[in-house]
Amino acid sequence: MESIQSLLEQASEATIAVKLLSDDKKEDILRALAAKLRANIVTILTENQLDLDRMPDTDPKKDRLLLTAARIEDLAKSVEDIAALPDPSNRLLSEKILDNGLLVQKITVPLGVVGVIYESRPNVTVDVAALCIQSGNVCLLRGGTDAFCTNTYLVALIQEVLAGFDLDVSVVQLLPADRKFMPELLTATKYVDILIPRGSQQLIDYVREHASVPVIETGAGVCHTYVEASANLESAANIVTNAKVTRPSVCNSLDTVIADREILESLLKLLAPKLEAYQVEIFADPESYLILKGLDYPYLKEAVEEDFGREFLDFKCSVKTVENFDEAVKHIRKFSSKHSEAIVSSNMEYCERFLNEVDAAAVYTNASTRFTDGGVFGLGAEIGISTQKLHARGPFALEKLVTEKWIVRGNGQVR
Repeated sequence: MESIQSLLEQASEATIAVKLLSDDKKEDILRALAAKLRANIVTILTENQLDLDRMPDTDPKKDRLLLTAARIEDLAKSVEDIAALPDPSNRLLSEKILDNGLLVQKITVPLGVVGVIYESRPNVTVDVAALCIQSGNVCLLRGGTDAFCTNTYLVALIQEVLAGFDLDVSVVQLLPADRKFMPELLTATKYVDILIPRGSQQLIDYVREHASVPVIETGAGVCHTYVEASANLESAANIVTNAKVTRPSVCNSLDTVIADREILESLLKLLAPKLEAYQVEIFADPESYLILKGLDYPYLKEAVEEDFGREFLDFKCSVKTVENFDEAVKHIRKFSSKHSEAIVSSNMEYCERFLNEVDAAAVYTNASTRFTDGGVFGLGAEIGISTQKLHARGPFALEKLVTEKWIVRGNGQVR
């Protein structure tokens, strides 16, 4: 293949077919897709293993690539959750009659052709397809080579379902993973309405810098948890541990622990054995380094400046000591990617200040950042977590896959 021009044209043409689907038909399609996933678990796992075999065990992306029977079941449930949500398109937002008799209405309409560029997470393939179908959009999926076998099979299953309902299979397409086609996609303003990069900061930066198609970023997650002096330290240690170890390869996992100097040693005495159990490598600032060294923490390194503002995506984190709340917020402001930030504190004034002063898509008091997720927030699933401020911020899900359209009805008016 020398060009993806024909695929782009097919996607543009398919927007009419998916836009005309009734709510009942969309629900039937998505429930059929959930059933199809469950019926093909064994083959999905086989294809996924082909991809896993090509990736070194030391690659932190391997957990993102991995599918299990439980994860496929979760995907199927997510598709069913999306099917149960209301279609965000074709909603009447406003209506008025002008003095000249014109009836002016504003409604929501699908974005059109949604291009999603992502790396080694095959669950994105299913989530995006389901979200786009339910919102009346066409999706172009450009997955990475890491998940080629898994993505190819998943899209084949999705297209089988579409064909079973006599729907144009171009509603969901998998584009070639070869990088030579990327410039064509990024500049396809005639056929693609929006591009959404999901993955590393390097990928996001590349798309932003080279695209002429409008871009909505789903940003990298550099996530902090600040333990303030009044915090319940047992609870703080549990929150930090959960945020770091439950699934370190995802964007809402913790990267940096910030702690007030007053409680630093007490916190680290509670936290060290919990992180040691998972062999978490800690990049510690001078004060925390001396404490952890005194505790004989085995996976300890001295932090350098680059270890702050770093998305680890692995069993690694940094520790920063601060004097007080203001210094903690200043550190977050400097190094945050504006994804998810948390404070653990018993001081309600500080908690409220943190919620108001910290600029991020999701901010937490006394809870793990691991909750930043479209499914967890009741949105069915997500395309990604948007860290920008235009159109969508936070979990980019069904409700944001629309834009607005003005409809004007007249009976001969002229201006």
